[in-house]
Amino acid sequence: MVRIGAIVFFVGAVATLVTVAPLFLGTDPFPPAAYAVCMLMGVGFLVAAAGVLRGIAVQRRQARSAAG
Repeated sequence: MVRIGAIVFFVGAVATLVTVAPLFLGTDPFPPAAYAVCMLMGVGFLVAAAGVLRGIAVQRRQARSAAG
């Protein structure tokens, strides 16, 4: 899950750079749908964080069962 989250985050980051570029270049901005793709950055972060928390939970369970 962490890898998938990182990939989705990276896609969102690239989309953010692409949609912000016209503001600096003085060209026409992209349609609103392009800005929706930028939300993948946050989604990717949440997926990666969920993967990290899931990994922590698995390691805790394994340590608890090995100690008990």
